[in-house]
Amino acid sequence: MQFLIEETKDEQRVYDTKILSNPKALSSFSNELSFKIIKEIAKTPLCPMDIARKLKQHEQKIYYHIRKLEKFGIIKLESLENRIGATAKIYSLSSPTFSFKVIEDYYTKNSKIKPTEIKFLKPFIENSNLNALIIVGSPDPHGKYKAPASDGYCVINLSAYLGQFVSNVKLPIYKLDTQLNENDLKKNLIIIGGPKTNIISEKINNKLPIYFNYSEEILDWTIISTLSKKIYKEKEIGVIERIVNPFDQTKEIFFMSGKGFRGTLAAVIAFTKYLKEFSNGNIYDKNIFARVVRGVDEDSDGIIDDVEFLE
Repeated sequence: MQFLIEETKDEQRVYDTKILSNPKALSSFSNELSFKIIKEIAKTPLCPMDIARKLKQHEQKIYYHIRKLEKFGIIKLESLENRIGATAKIYSLSSPTFSFKVIEDYYTKNSKIKPTEIKFLKPFIENSNLNALIIVGSPDPHGKYKAPASDGYCVINLSAYLGQFVSNVKLPIYKLDTQLNENDLKKNLIIIGGPKTNIISEKINNKLPIYFNYSEEILDWTIISTLSKKIYKEKEIGVIERIVNPFDQTKEIFFMSGKGFRGTLAAVIAFTKYLKEFSNGNIYDKNIFARVVRGVDEDSDGIIDDVEFLE
């Protein structure tokens, strides 16, 4: 994945970009008709006939430029559409921006710029604003299981990590699960803690591809993956998941939890240290963002400080 980073006076803008390898491709942007075609396709995917009508040009001229643009990788075939007994090819832009490297030198290494993470964190963070509400379980006994939550400390690490992408913060950034109203649930949510100690987690548990289940056999909670069909029982196991918000289909949820504090801490560490790895999706289905991790105490001080991905 390639990105173009634009520094302005007030902000940093990150765009997806495609690096063009053929210098002849640059002529597509200097040719007046070719560039008009690019701009039309950038607005919405179109077929050559639609473009010819919009630009009031002969269809053959449009086809000529379309073939060149597709050859250079500036546009791509989006879909095929049946129209009055014929099949129309619908084209879309392959990237919102394009780049060209003259030589490989003169680049700058900067670990602080994290375009992959910035892109993946949308819509939770947009235009340097936190566009989500963090939900933690109440520390008092509450809910169906009358259990107090001890996961709140994990929010400190999570907030410090998110802070590097945010320049404007509107307080409060979090609420206890017992404080939420209906409007809160219809936001982008970052939920910390499992269904035993967080009543919102209990509400979404059956929507998770990797979910929590109370086992009467062992009288304890287990974590079950619908993807691998595996059952996880260890206290150090944590899950990180991203799903559509069932309370509002236009919003999303990040869910991080373990069986207890150690598992939840492992999930938050995975999120803050390995978000790029998480964005690759589950090994059993790359299109589903749900991962299982095991917490690791690397320096043997009794505190989980790293994780290994199990799926």
